[in-house]
Amino acid sequence: MLKKLVFVICALVIGIKANASEVKKLPEVNKTSELMKISEIKKLPEVNKTSELMKIIDERASARAYSNKAISDETLSEILWSAFGVNSHNTRTIPTAMNEQNLKVFVVYNNSIWQYDGMVNILVKVSEEDIMDYIAKQDFVRNAPLNLIYTGSDKNFSTFHAGAAAQNVSLYATSKGLKSIVRGYINKDELKDKLRLDRDEFVIINQVIGYPEI
Repeated sequence: MLKKLVFVICALVIGIKANASEVKKLPEVNKTSELMKISEIKKLPEVNKTSELMKIIDERASARAYSNKAISDETLSEILWSAFGVNSHNTRTIPTAMNEQNLKVFVVYNNSIWQYDGMVNILVKVSEEDIMDYIAKQDFVRNAPLNLIYTGSDKNFSTFHAGAAAQNVSLYATSKGLKSIVRGYINKDELKDKLRLDRDEFVIINQVIGYPEI
């Protein structure tokens, strides 16, 4: 009995040693890299949000509930100018890569589709076809009075152009008590056809704009 007990203990010790031999000690962490140097962290001053622009940036938010209150033509004009108009020093209101200025802004408004021409600040009617089924995959979209559709032809930079335009519109909308949201949940293939885009052009995003639901 004693011999068996000694044998069991020896076996356990050997097993522990065998398992211990599988333990791998990792090297000491190199704390000399820039990311690992805690002393490199810099605490920034509190953001001063008292200016009008900073207040607007702070208040901007995406909305998913809208009133069907109409947007005036004057407000529509300012929205579209913010998106892709021509400013007082004769350049676009957004930057474009290599100054291509090849963004297109389509407006779904008052049961019609329009294309915005920012050079002369006009809307050119494209169609009176109802395309909301291709835009409104979420119910709240149908209640909003205005939808913008951004399109482009540059696979490298058009999304950047659309993002700049959408951000300008979002900030303008916030300043006027309007709400907005940028969406990619749309039928881009059908919209390309309905907007009569050229072969090399494509739909990028949709922006919904309207007054908040009361």
